Parts: sequence; C-alpha cells; structure tokens
Amino acid sequence: MMSVTLLCVGKLREKWLKEACAEYTKRLAAYCRLSIVELPEEKLPERPAEALRTAALQREAERVLAAVPQGAALVALCIEGRLFSSEELSSRLTKWQTEGESRLALVIGGSEGLDEAVKRRARLKLSMSPMTFPHHLARVLVLEQLYRAFSIAAGGKYHK
Repeated sequence: MMSVTLLCVGKLREKWLKEACAEYTKRLAAYCRLSIVELPEEKLPERPAEALRTAALQREAERVLAAVPQGAALVALCIEGRLFSSEELSSRLTKWQTEGESRLALVIGGSEGLDEAVKRRARLKLSMSPMTFPHHLARVLVLEQLYRAFSIAAGGKYHK
C-alpha cells in the first residue's frame, strides 16, 4: 500500500472544507496510507514588494522540502504543470507503484504559490486546471482526484 503525504502551505479554517477533506481522507484509507501536513504560510501585506514575496516563498520552500518524507517522489501542484485526466493520473500512480515507488508527496503551495526550488525538486509538476483555485479548495480537489485515481486502478464504481 502506497504512503501518500499531502503537504499543504496554510491551515484550513472553513468547516465545509474540513468536512470535505475528512470525507476523502476516510475514503482513501482503503487505498493508501495518507497523511496531511499543514505548514505555516508566511504573512505578507496586501500588495507585497517582489523581494518580500520572493523571500517569503523561499522560507516556505525550506519548510516544504524539509517535510518531504525520505525517498518520496515529490509532485508539485502548480498552474504551469502537466494536465492529466483522472485516468492518466490513475495510470501514473499505478506505474509508480509497479516500479517500486512506495512513497508519494504532493505539495500545494500557499496563496502566493510555490517557490522555484520546490518545482525543480519535483519529480512531476501537475496542474489541476489552467484556471486558478484557492489553495484551500485545491486540497479538496487533490484528495478527490487521488481517491478517484485509486478507485479507477482498483476497478471501483466511483468513476463513470
């Protein structure tokens, strides 16, 4: 069974998002060992200077990279990443498992995104859509897509 770590910059506060994450976390227990790690998001003013933004992203990147489990394949969620269908994501997860990959870490950046150091370290840069989503909602979407991908691989009825 694959171990999946979801690294999230920022803390969920909204009840409905917490409930949705809890539901998919429960469902995913049948397919993987999931852990969700919340990392602090740097506080920035409304319109930060570029140097301030860059420094904040670098500090977040240090925390993200330190939290990646030893030997885990890192997937960075970013808008410039590759677009996968649910079936393609399922195939990629299955391929990694058959190649002996037992640990996966996915990272969702904060409201300012991810530092380039995290993207360079990633085995895969993945985009959920060319549209922009709030990073807290992206957490729910990632968990749902992981559940769908594992369900597809197992021949489950969830995906139609």
